[in-house]
Amino acid sequence: MFHRSLCLVQGRKLWLFLSVLMFVVILSFFQYNYLKLKEDRDKLEATVSKLQTYYNLKENAKLQKQRRDYDEGQLIIYNRVPKTASTSFVNVAYDLCKKNGFNVLHLNVTGNLHFMSIADQARFIRNITKWTEKKPAIYHGHVAFIDFLKFGAREKPIYLNLLRRPLDRLVSYYYFLRYGDNFRPHLIRRKHGDKMTFDECVQQKQPDCNPENMWLQIPFLCGHSSECWEPGNEWALEEAKRNLLSHYLVVGVTEQLTDFIAVLEATLPSFFSGAIEHFKSSKKGHLRKTNQKIEPNEETIRQIKSTVIWKMENELYEFALQQFQFLKKRMERNKDGDLVDKGHPVYRETLWPHVLAMILTTLTLALVNSTSKY
Repeated sequence: MFHRSLCLVQGRKLWLFLSVLMFVVILSFFQYNYLKLKEDRDKLEATVSKLQTYYNLKENAKLQKQRRDYDEGQLIIYNRVPKTASTSFVNVAYDLCKKNGFNVLHLNVTGNLHFMSIADQARFIRNITKWTEKKPAIYHGHVAFIDFLKFGAREKPIYLNLLRRPLDRLVSYYYFLRYGDNFRPHLIRRKHGDKMTFDECVQQKQPDCNPENMWLQIPFLCGHSSECWEPGNEWALEEAKRNLLSHYLVVGVTEQLTDFIAVLEATLPSFFSGAIEHFKSSKKGHLRKTNQKIEPNEETIRQIKSTVIWKMENELYEFALQQFQFLKKRMERNKDGDLVDKGHPVYRETLWPHVLAMILTTLTLALVNSTSKY
């Protein structure tokens, strides 16, 4: 009996020992597997991190090459409307071209016309797209919009323009023809010696102040169709709006010239880096001013604004202003009051973060499953 009790006690001790031993073995097993999985996970994270770094470096090098190739092949066309501060803006481009590494070329249309024949348009497109030695480049001139895609060109330029309040532009041009400006003060203009004021011209219904002379900003954005050059043509106005939205990167307004330059500096830094600082500090900032200009009286303004031509030209101006203000809302002003890019980074999505997450999830599930079996 005593022997039997002793055997039971020893059996229980042995069972307890074996149970503790089994528990220690199982615990050691789990701990070993956990540490091994953790070590594998750390190695995997390090490997994926290295691969991600390599991938990012490779992508960045590829993007830099693409950006460099893109910048070197860029073409900008500024089909400048007369008397809209275009000379002031173009001089900024001339002053920056050497520093920023681009060319500025003047497009002088024969006979000071604002449109080309269809053959001349084709030659112009062929010449500037093939002239790689002059790229990147800004072409500027008093010429209507040309649709490159219409001629089958694979390369599409960046179009820019400035618009001005139509009556202000007409008055400025009227006095410019009589008194010239401070850009070339000794040049004798076509109407030199004519002392008639703009108000008197309107009263006498002279051709120089005919409201149809305001019909210029619409055809410049409309293009080379015959309807574009018919004063008062509704289709021309709508086509000008469509082209503004579809083909022009930025259309600013003369009254906000500094903001126009700021938007371009933020958008096209390879051309306009440093443009705002230069424009504000340079004496050429407002280079071209009409030597003498008398503002029209209220009656003249009322008469001009009652015309169909003014209403249509003003509609285009207000449309352009609305689009320009919309662009500006996506920017902010610095301490000097200049528009600057907000600088929100754009993160490019890559495959590696998803791969890493999938692998880590798989390892975690494997660890949980192995634990649940025991």
